[in-house]
This record gives sequence, C-alpha cells and structure tokens, in this order.
Amino acid sequence: MKLLIIGAGGVGTSAAMIISRAGKDGEWAEKVVVSDYNFARAEEVARLCGGGRFVAEKINAKDKENMKEVIKKHGITFVMNAVEPDFNENIFDTCLETGVGYLDCAMTLSKRHPEKPYELTYIKLGDYQFERNEAWEKAGNMAIVGSGVEPGMADVFARYAAKHLFDTIDEVNIRDGDNYEIPGHEGVAFGFSVWTTIEECLNPPVIWEKDKGWFCTESFSEPEIFNFPGGIGDVEVINVEHEEVLLVPRVIDCNRVTFKYGVPREMRALLKDLEACGMDSTTRMIKVGDSEISPRDFLVKVVPNPMDLAPRMIGKGCAGTWVTGTKDGKRRSVYLYQIVDNQECIKKYTTNAVVAQTAVGPVIMLELAAKGIWDIKGVHGPESFDPDPFVERLAKYEFPAGIREMDSEYADAANEKRMLDAVKDIK
Repeated sequence: MKLLIIGAGGVGTSAAMIISRAGKDGEWAEKVVVSDYNFARAEEVARLCGGGRFVAEKINAKDKENMKEVIKKHGITFVMNAVEPDFNENIFDTCLETGVGYLDCAMTLSKRHPEKPYELTYIKLGDYQFERNEAWEKAGNMAIVGSGVEPGMADVFARYAAKHLFDTIDEVNIRDGDNYEIPGHEGVAFGFSVWTTIEECLNPPVIWEKDKGWFCTESFSEPEIFNFPGGIGDVEVINVEHEEVLLVPRVIDCNRVTFKYGVPREMRALLKDLEACGMDSTTRMIKVGDSEISPRDFLVKVVPNPMDLAPRMIGKGCAGTWVTGTKDGKRRSVYLYQIVDNQECIKKYTTNAVVAQTAVGPVIMLELAAKGIWDIKGVHGPESFDPDPFVERLAKYEFPAGIREMDSEYADAANEKRMLDAVKDIK
C-alpha cells in the first residue's frame, strides 16, 4: 500500500508514528506520504518517523486538483483522511474519481431538522457517503468510514460481541470517559479538536431504536453514572451526537443504540454559552480587516491549543462498547474497552492520548485493507468486517483491549481481562 495521510495534526501524526514504531509489522505500508497545508508540520512528522518511506507534501484539502496531483505523483493506493470533517466530501469524492481507497475517522457532517431539531433527524452523519455506495461498488473500490476509536474501534467491539459473546443483542451502548486533568491549568480545556468538540457536543444527539428508527433528543440528555475500568471509576456521561448510532444498526441486529460521553459539567455550560451567543456558528462570518472568519474558526485560534496543553495532561481515557443481550438463554451484560494513558502516549507518539487512541484503529484497518483481509467494495463502517484480525492486532500495536462482565454476579477483578483471553475463558 502507498498511503497518503491528509492532515498532519494530532491524529495524522499519531497514525504515522504508530506505523513507524511497528517496525517490520508496519512494512505493509510501502510508502507513507504525510501531507498538510502547513508543509513545515508535514516535514516535521516525516522526520520524526525517520524519513525514508515517510515523505512530506504540501496539500490543500479544498483543492481536488491539488490532491489528484499528489496522488498521481506518489502512486497512492489508499488515502487516510485525518482532517476536520468539513473537508470529508471533497476528499471522499476525490478518492472515488481517482480510484484509490478511502478511510476517515469521522463521517460527513449532519444538518439538524429545521423545525424539530430535538425530535427528528434531517441529514444524518454519513448520509452523503452512504448515498454514494453504489458508485463506489461499481468502481470496484472501498471506502471505510467512521474508523477512529469512536466511531471505529467501538464498532469493531460491537461486531466482536455479536460474533463471540451473544446469541441475541438488546442494546449497544458506546460509553467514553476519563479522569484527565492538567495540573496548574485554570479553566476549561479542550482535550482534542476544538472544532469537532463543538460540532458533536452541540448537535442534537441521535438515538436508534428498532421500533422508531433514528430520532433526536436534547443536547446532554439522559445523564447516567458509568463505572469505567483502569482506575478511572465513576463518570457522569450524557448523550452526544456520534457516528456509531448511525453505523451499528445498519449491520448488527439489536433493539437500541446510544452514545454517551463524559463531558464535565463546566464544559457543558461553556458550550451552551458559546451556542447562546452564536460563537459555534460556521456560516455567519466576522469581518476582520479585509478578511472574514466564522465564529467557530475564530474560537479555534484563540482558545488554548489542545496540542500545547497535552504534555501537561495526566490521567487515562477509556473508550468502549457496552453490550447487553442473551447467551445460552441467560441475560448477559459486557463492556469491551481500550484504555490509554496520556503521558505514555506523549512519550511514544509525541501526541496526547485522545488522538493516539483515535489513530490506532485506522492504522490497523489500513493494514487489513493492504493485505486484502478487509475487502468489501462500496462504502462501509468498521462493523461490516470480520472483527477478529482487528482485535488480534491491538496488542501488537501497543493498544491492548479488555473486557468486563457487568452482571453483578461477575463484577469482580477476576472478570476484567484482556479481550482475547477473556473470550477464550467465558464465551
């Protein structure tokens, strides 16, 4: 595979570093072109990866012809889209037009219902991409969408549970929480992309139920306390718009799908205040001298940069999939998860835990695509593929997964294990 990574921010950097650290296990990537509008940043990432097969290019994700030139120049066979999702349509279409494979970490953006935004869906996450599935199939090409950690790894966990742990599934509930803190930092801090945090937290959350289909609810609705493993403990989580809810029920037979994330109350208050004064807008423009900028893009430039705060952040983050249903006629409840430590990620990948955890899923999926292990033509989410080779590679890439039995009779330390070992013991 000759891989083009578009975007040398946190996720793009982590992906390149993970491939580089894998040594011989990363040789499926014959060439890795790290590209960014900021060419100096792309050069720095290529240098950190040791040069050689890692090369840098300047690229403009708004310019199809520019992307096509880079794809042709390097004989690219697959593109990893690691930029903000507002570029997705352009990159996705360019890959279809040039006949190369495509992978992103977040799908094309949604638009809220103009009259009942907290009840009805309108344009859903990924609609643009799935509407073009037939064109990708006819082209004999593959697009893997929603392929980070959430969505991505979490979707694979859902498919893994369906394959190995359950006969019938009631609910698939994605739960994400952490105990991150930044010693000495006062005020609220964004742990990853400011732009994306605002987008997913303030958009109406989507829930899927078999008898209702997809529907929306209020922002930050249905708070619950979820106990996360790895010493993180109890975290209050709330509904947030996320791709898993749009992906999982397309493939996995279940009754309900939700996504809840541990957004601290002070962050929720800040986000609602930004929304109230229009600072979340991407359409209204602010004129500054001879230039114009959207309020949200202005915020990205003035709030503390997550990449600058990352080296000071301590703690762990947990991403996982909580599945309930039946096995052998008995009720079952299982949480499949992956934990990262921020300081360990800084040392290994020069990036924070959030983006490193986001990057490992795409890297594994790209390896599986390069080797023909994952190969279904058209547009698909990660839950469409065999989960076993993905899970087997998590430990190889230094991101081992775990599994916890949630039923009270099993809720002890002995039932919190590495995923592969646990499946052998309890399936």
